[in-house]
Amino acid sequence: MKMSFRWYGESDPVTLQYIRQIPGMTDIVSAIYDEPVGEVWPAHRIAALKSTIEAAGLRFEVVESVPVHEDIKLGKPSRDRLIANYQQTIRNLAAAGIKVICYNFMPVFDWTRTELSKTLEDGSTCLAFSTKEIDEIDPNNGIALPGWDSSYKPEQLKALLAEYREVDEARLWQHLEYFLKAIIPVAEECGMKMAIHPDDPPRPIFGLPRIVKNRDDLARIVGIVDSPANGLTLCSGSLGAGPQNNVEALVREFGGMGRIHFAHIRNVKITPEGDFEESAHLSSCGSLDIAAIVKAYHDTGFTGYFRPDHGRMIWGETGKPGYGLYDRALGAVYINGLWEAMDKLS
Repeated sequence: MKMSFRWYGESDPVTLQYIRQIPGMTDIVSAIYDEPVGEVWPAHRIAALKSTIEAAGLRFEVVESVPVHEDIKLGKPSRDRLIANYQQTIRNLAAAGIKVICYNFMPVFDWTRTELSKTLEDGSTCLAFSTKEIDEIDPNNGIALPGWDSSYKPEQLKALLAEYREVDEARLWQHLEYFLKAIIPVAEECGMKMAIHPDDPPRPIFGLPRIVKNRDDLARIVGIVDSPANGLTLCSGSLGAGPQNNVEALVREFGGMGRIHFAHIRNVKITPEGDFEESAHLSSCGSLDIAAIVKAYHDTGFTGYFRPDHGRMIWGETGKPGYGLYDRALGAVYINGLWEAMDKLS
């Protein structure tokens, strides 16, 4: 596996120099975060980002993410122009040496948490999700959730949710198929691997359709365009938040097919009610057996990119919740240790 770390650019308090000091770290996962959604990423901006990362002694081969415009998900007439822009961004990234693009097809927002800093028994804090709190929210009266609600003004959000009333799961599947049939041939031509991220969490939210939430959804997606370029970002935390999902089995199935291009590895502690909190990576700290999941990657000969996903905020660190240096660094070393042990004991 190629070990990577997400970096949010020059404004990120976690510097490239710190990231490079993590044992075994080779790659950075990043993006151009201030380019308007739907516009072509300029080649010179991609080159500048790559140059900054490489100057720190790290590689830049995975982008997370190139956002998919809501008009594409809604199937609006403007989607053809926006898809053409997306195709050109794929070409520009491929020309710069990018190998994998992570993206998602979640309507309106790309993740949901009800708490950004839940305090755990040991004094660390984590991202958490309460089913009860979500289900008690009436979208018609406004939505106030941490992390994403500031992305839209209240009237914008209300209008967008109204548009999605006409889009059920069947129609969203049609729109995803239209998108994939347009971009995967371009990815094939460029040698790019597209890696769709699952819904987070893998359940309907506010009546919006969710179509990347379980094994059958993943199988349907890779079958829409049966190409190695059409693959997955298999996120153990996102899928693992759904008790119906056996993440180890998913890794063995889709990893065995060569369709996992990017692995997000993190742990969650879930309850029967569907609540969850993000925990330390160590298997005993959450509901997922991370050792078994890593072994599944090892057994299937995974050679792609992985990153330790969200971590707790520990040792007094402040900054973007879930994206501190310390706990993600611990997760990276833990995963790397598991992998080395499997190499030497196999």
